[in-house]
Amino acid sequence: MATATTTISIFPILLICCIAVHHSGAQAQQPPAVLDIDGKPVRTGSKYYILPLIRGRGGGLTLSASGNETQCPLSVAQARNEVDRGLPVTFSSVDGAAVVRESTDQNVQFSGAGAVCGSAVWKLGSYDESVKKYFVEGGGVRGNPGPQTISNWFNIQKFGSGSRDYKLVFCPTVCNFCKVICRDLGIFIHPQDGRRRLALSLSDDQIQSLPVFFKKA
Repeated sequence: MATATTTISIFPILLICCIAVHHSGAQAQQPPAVLDIDGKPVRTGSKYYILPLIRGRGGGLTLSASGNETQCPLSVAQARNEVDRGLPVTFSSVDGAAVVRESTDQNVQFSGAGAVCGSAVWKLGSYDESVKKYFVEGGGVRGNPGPQTISNWFNIQKFGSGSRDYKLVFCPTVCNFCKVICRDLGIFIHPQDGRRRLALSLSDDQIQSLPVFFKKA
């Protein structure tokens, strides 16, 4: 009888220990939080400006016409003037988390852009044969992760050694069986009119990663 009592009393303790270890392991596997310029975690639903880390190379990100003023959707572009912060964005994490984490799929949406030309949610557009580039544009769909929305998910990764320096990346993981292009995003400057559009950095071109930081709007 004494042995049975001992066994019954130990089992719940072992179960609690196992749960605690599993929970601790899950927490340890979470990617680090993305930090804003003030060192605070970037939060989903809050408004932030995406600004270039290197000064003298344009301003913040905004929506802009793609050359044809009546063309929709609008392109995600960089303001030419360094003091122009562009439009603030909000993030929506694929896992519904309250904090934006590195290398985690996010919807990105311009805030205050209105409905001038459809949705202000970012998506990777079709290949532009005229300049051999994939551009980021508006017109995306928020939420509903899966193969139908794979072009609408982006993530944020560290850039260099700075604790608050990042780059924007297209490498969605919302579809396990889909073959996707995983590349950094950079600025393509149109040779004719100087328009600065956010584009996928392909292996055979000169577009470099755009180092950025996040400032609370």
